[in-house]
Amino acid sequence: MTSEHAGPRALRKLVEAVLSISADLDLPAVLQRIVDAATDLVDARYGALGVLDETGTGLVQFVTTGLDEETRRAIGDLPRGHGILGLLIVDPRPIRLPDLREHPNSYGFPPNHPPMRSFLGAPIVVRQEVFGNIYLTDKQSAEVFSDIDEELIVALAGAAAVAIENARLHARLAELALLEDRERIAKDLHDTVIQRLFATGLSLQGTARLSQPAEMAARIQDAVEDLDLTVKHIRTVIFDLESTAARGTGLRDRVVALAREARGPLGFMPEVTFDGPLDTLVGDDVGQDLLATLREALSNVARHARATTIAIHVSAGPELVLRVEDDGCGLPEQPSKGLGLRNMARRAEALGGRFGAGPGAERGTVVEWVVPLVGP
Repeated sequence: MTSEHAGPRALRKLVEAVLSISADLDLPAVLQRIVDAATDLVDARYGALGVLDETGTGLVQFVTTGLDEETRRAIGDLPRGHGILGLLIVDPRPIRLPDLREHPNSYGFPPNHPPMRSFLGAPIVVRQEVFGNIYLTDKQSAEVFSDIDEELIVALAGAAAVAIENARLHARLAELALLEDRERIAKDLHDTVIQRLFATGLSLQGTARLSQPAEMAARIQDAVEDLDLTVKHIRTVIFDLESTAARGTGLRDRVVALAREARGPLGFMPEVTFDGPLDTLVGDDVGQDLLATLREALSNVARHARATTIAIHVSAGPELVLRVEDDGCGLPEQPSKGLGLRNMARRAEALGGRFGAGPGAERGTVVEWVVPLVGP
């Protein structure tokens, strides 16, 4: 595609979309970024990315944007690749339809499905094999999708293939880091947990020499709070050690894995603590949204904050709370209009929760993402 086909604004949007989908190395996050970027790029109301199964004849995964959580639940089972969606599976070439309802392959919509009309689809080809397809419907600023829209999506699909392959390679490399992770955890136990307990013990010993009751109470309270934090560190480090050996797929394990992943771009390892039965209370869909929000927050810190420490805390109770605090330069006076903060806020709102980003107590930035949970 050249500037003879698309104007400067469209090309700028394409560049922004390519940069957006290249910002993650976790495959589920990459897939969601691709859908979000494609929808924004051509001004579609709804977007989806269908991942093909091993046989290449049906869909095993369907990532969407534009549908709120209530509508997704009302629709029920996700599509498997029949009807219009199956056209790209059978013949993996870009396709545009002015009204998908009038196509002879149309199956119609299931109950509770929003009406859709204009359609644009394109395959994502990774290493000469079709990985999946991008589906976009309802052009918002025009009646139908244009030739330029098709060129933009085809170009984005090429970049998406590279991002998907990078995410796959990164996952394989992570499996080779087992020995290094064990050494790091042992160092964390010695340098962080044991030293903190030792320092707290000395502080409590010093209270016997204080003569003022109020001063003594304050010192003891500080020590108790420090011990509470230490217990959280111990639990987190022990879980980290166990999950490294077992290579589990629970939400705690994935949060810790994200923190390790961020160590490269940040130049240091974020501190991670947990409260509550995270893997018991949090379902897969909500867990995916939490992980996507954490990736976005860590990416923002790495790119903009110039931080030297990050504290990640995740707690599960009546609400699922993700708190990310850094000691960087803080938010700019005029925050960026990029997709990052908007995506985090949108995920919280879709789940009936809330999102905030503001200055820390002394410096830096605090990001807090809170959604309600329904117990088992």
